[in-house]
Amino acid sequence: MFTPVISLDKDVVLEDERVRLRPLEESDIQYFIPYVLNEPDIWQYSLVRPSDEESMTAYVHNAVTARKEGREYPFIVFDKQTGTYVGSTRFYDIQPQHRSLQLGYTWYAKAQQGTGLNKHCKYLLLSFAFEQWGIERVELRADTRNARSIAAMKRIGCTVEGTLRSHCLTADGSRRDSIVLSILKEEWQNGKKEQLQQQLHP
Repeated sequence: MFTPVISLDKDVVLEDERVRLRPLEESDIQYFIPYVLNEPDIWQYSLVRPSDEESMTAYVHNAVTARKEGREYPFIVFDKQTGTYVGSTRFYDIQPQHRSLQLGYTWYAKAQQGTGLNKHCKYLLLSFAFEQWGIERVELRADTRNARSIAAMKRIGCTVEGTLRSHCLTADGSRRDSIVLSILKEEWQNGKKEQLQQQLHP
């Protein structure tokens, strides 16, 4: 029987020439405060929308706690080009018995959006999930109104599976439709990895 090698208690550091992803820590709140105060619309389509230092502190605390409880694995994103911490992303809904997980809670500073940084992050995360943790399916979701995010998911090779109508409550109390996309290990091995790799160095 296959036994996934997922271990949430070990530090995972992923990096290439552009980015470095390391486990999120409580003290990392210091790097996020400027974004929540000066670029609040980063979280326009997020289910959790930090709006001040207190709510961002809670955001980081909850993410770190989720890792300790074995439910999620959050990372902080360091941009080597600028020498600054510029965002966060994480694995969540981790299901070892089904060899599946979701990749999300992703946000970047405005200056890094559209620069190719996201592709580097996704390449590292997908490579690790499929090749180190033995995952067979990685799922991604987004608010159907978030055209930028959906386009980015398609560009890295994800397949649209459908829409969950009136799926969940947003931070303002309204309900949202969520688009579901995914990428499978066999797809990753049979061309998707190389396609994304080529996009990293056009």
